[in-house]
Amino acid sequence: MDAHSAKLRIVDDKLRILIVRLSSLGDIIHTMPLACALRDCVPQAAIGWLVEDRFAELLEGHRAVDVLLTVRRRWLCRPREVLRLRSQLRRLRFDLTIDAQGLTKSALAAWLSGARRRIGYGNPWGRELSRWLNNELVDTRSVHAVDRHLELLGPLGVSRSAVDFSVPVDAHTQAEAKELLTRLGISGYYVVIHPGASRPNKRWPVERYAAVAVHMVCRWRLPVVVLSGNQAERRTAEQLAAALPELIRPAPPLSLKQLAAVLRGGRLYLGSDSGPLHLAAAVGVPCVGLYGPWPAEGHGPYGPQHIAVQKAVCPGGTRRRRRASSRYIEAIDVESVCWACDTLLERQAISAA
Repeated sequence: MDAHSAKLRIVDDKLRILIVRLSSLGDIIHTMPLACALRDCVPQAAIGWLVEDRFAELLEGHRAVDVLLTVRRRWLCRPREVLRLRSQLRRLRFDLTIDAQGLTKSALAAWLSGARRRIGYGNPWGRELSRWLNNELVDTRSVHAVDRHLELLGPLGVSRSAVDFSVPVDAHTQAEAKELLTRLGISGYYVVIHPGASRPNKRWPVERYAAVAVHMVCRWRLPVVVLSGNQAERRTAEQLAAALPELIRPAPPLSLKQLAAVLRGGRLYLGSDSGPLHLAAAVGVPCVGLYGPWPAEGHGPYGPQHIAVQKAVCPGGTRRRRRASSRYIEAIDVESVCWACDTLLERQAISAA
């Protein structure tokens, strides 16, 4: 049996496995179940993860990751960074790599490791030069990214288990989150809203978020915490909070671990397709996700406990969706979003009764 058809085996020393998922925040979260499945099925293996340094904090202390390796953004444009990465990876002597990104940059990083087995995407998600740099290609059929990543474990004979994210949140960070919420005047249950997104065509109008926030305050007596990242998002958060300043509070800038801790205490999360939405779902918070050009079935919060609201999908591929207008996200009305939020909060009320 040759190396490429062999199932996953431990012989003498630990098997060394490198997961390559460099970015983005939501996609890194969607890859966590792959790492957890490896850890559970092959507990003796040494598992590394290569990620861009701006996202590394979220993986620190993850139960499935023994070695956390980082690169700078746009590392391929920096020859010294390429050589540094190659030297670091070769010293760790990885036996196999799993490219969970399917791009040239991720497949090249796997190739630089010197691993003989390099598993990656075939059809339809292997893009750019990744199909030439990886040498074991998996044609995937799953719709959602989480299930698609888990299909990459097929060549290793790793059985499918319950999806587990295991987002690491330590006691210190949890205490920081509690102190932050206290400063905002929040001591019990609350709702989290993030009105931002990476692209304009994913952003729902702020006045509609404000209308939903006021609805939840008035009907459910729940305060609302509004998240923000960059300066533009902070201005949006302040504008949203102005609708009812005594019960809608903009949160200060948060680290990734602090964000996970704040989300974990929420009773509901509302936002469009972005990293914080998927982080909220990963830490177990019921989510209402708002979707514009990208189809929700493949990119929505993972699991039946969430609701994705979408009125129209942009036809075509990723390039066309990136250039799409905001009419797809703006087709979502306030009433539909209020209904989705009420549905999830009613479910929780019934479960608690």
